[in-house]
Amino acid sequence: MDFLSLPCNNITISTLACTLVLLFFLCKLFHAIMYKPNNNGRNQKLAPEPLGALPIIGHLHLLMAGGKPPHLILASMADKYGPIFRIRLGAQQTFVISNSKIAKECFTTNDKLLATRPKALASEIMGYNYNIFAIAPYGPYWRHIRKTVVLELLSGRRMEFLRPKRESHVRKSIKRTFQHWSDHKDAATGAVTVEMKQTFDRVVTNMLVSILFGEDEVEEEGKLDKSIHRLFRLFGEPVVADFIPWLRWLDIGGHERAMRQTAVEMDNFVNKWMEEHRRNRNFKSKEEEDFMDAMLSLFDGVPNQSLPRGYDTDCVIKSTCLTILLAATDTTSITLAWALSLVLNNYKVMERIQDELDTYIGKERCVEEPDVKQLIYLQAVIKETLRLYPPAPLALPHEAIEDCTIDGYHIKKGTRIVPNFVTIHRDPLVWANPNEFIPERFLTDHKDVDVKGNHFELIPFGSGRRMCPGMSFGLQIVQLTLASQIHSFDMKRLSNEPIDMTESVGLTNHKATPLEALLVPRLASNLYG
Repeated sequence: MDFLSLPCNNITISTLACTLVLLFFLCKLFHAIMYKPNNNGRNQKLAPEPLGALPIIGHLHLLMAGGKPPHLILASMADKYGPIFRIRLGAQQTFVISNSKIAKECFTTNDKLLATRPKALASEIMGYNYNIFAIAPYGPYWRHIRKTVVLELLSGRRMEFLRPKRESHVRKSIKRTFQHWSDHKDAATGAVTVEMKQTFDRVVTNMLVSILFGEDEVEEEGKLDKSIHRLFRLFGEPVVADFIPWLRWLDIGGHERAMRQTAVEMDNFVNKWMEEHRRNRNFKSKEEEDFMDAMLSLFDGVPNQSLPRGYDTDCVIKSTCLTILLAATDTTSITLAWALSLVLNNYKVMERIQDELDTYIGKERCVEEPDVKQLIYLQAVIKETLRLYPPAPLALPHEAIEDCTIDGYHIKKGTRIVPNFVTIHRDPLVWANPNEFIPERFLTDHKDVDVKGNHFELIPFGSGRRMCPGMSFGLQIVQLTLASQIHSFDMKRLSNEPIDMTESVGLTNHKATPLEALLVPRLASNLYG
């Protein structure tokens, strides 16, 4: 129900006014209880709090103003209030972490105490009632499903087994682009315009659906991509009902309605694949099995004592497969789009990448996954991309399981912790010229810094217990795809104007505008077959 569609009679207005007044006093009471003096009679040390909090909603309105991405709003607050500050979202206290030193304390000393996830409307509605393990509470179910994913999909043996599929889908993408060039190239320049965001979306989605569900080409591919993008946008929207649960019935902004629609769309896709796999299970060899087959073998119709009582196996299977699909598709294609945008704005970087490719691979064959180990400069470009434009600029919120201390501040049980990767990655005390694209920094001063959660100045995949388990998998896809595109085509901007680097609102950091480039093949035509 839309707030503006409510009947405006006196009873409704009076009831709403009384409700808001009551909520105001309840919030004041809650705040007083939460921050009363400790047992010694002395006030606890309080982290800075931005000005502008309103009764009942706190700072929520500041995160919803002007259509600006929340991570940029919070970065501006960090410039004013320091590397750790607290904001009130309704009655919910949230601490925002903005430097590597405090992030390290969160992900090491306090890692287990901050290992759970808060409840949220999006997690309930679009996350199969918290069955998607990335947003599931910390506990036996999360541990079991994460272990299953690592063993069945992300182990070294499984990753090597899937290598031909990854290479095959990248080459299919290159072939499609070459065919598009052949059919539509400009007679005068010999170039063709290609929208690269769509190209990356297509190759990554098809690759992941093939690996997870065994389908080489996705039916209704555009509809699936739109549903995935909408889901991530809704996960990143500040939803009033998450912070003021009493107002959920109003569905302010129509978020719940949109979430339910998106949840149905995504479930229809996964449910169709699951039923097809059940029908075909007896006709597949072990070598032909995909991740959905593995999940069905583990859970379908077999009582599993390691799962908490009450978990529905269909829900577990669908939600786990969907977790991998969502986590890998969106973040991977986003990273590819930002990387190519940065490279197109810096032609010298493009030339250096191509020189490296020509040195180690030449122009007589295609890029293969083992080649990437030798492409040190390309790896530096991807690290620098992840530093400047992490695919999820705000970490998924952590919630304190018990009282703890962060940077000398007392953190009560139930408090939410949100590391802002953008401010951590652009800390001028760590990075020289932090807002500039300088891949060479990872060949010199920061050559030993990786993105695997060990160096807290660069943690695009998080760190600790809740870091992304598919990090290596995603990096392999990004490296192979970007290397293959730059090896196969000379690419330039459409004009002398730089590529627009505007960011969009959402859980993941989409480029807000299209990414169009002029492409010309740079290899012999037989290599595009």
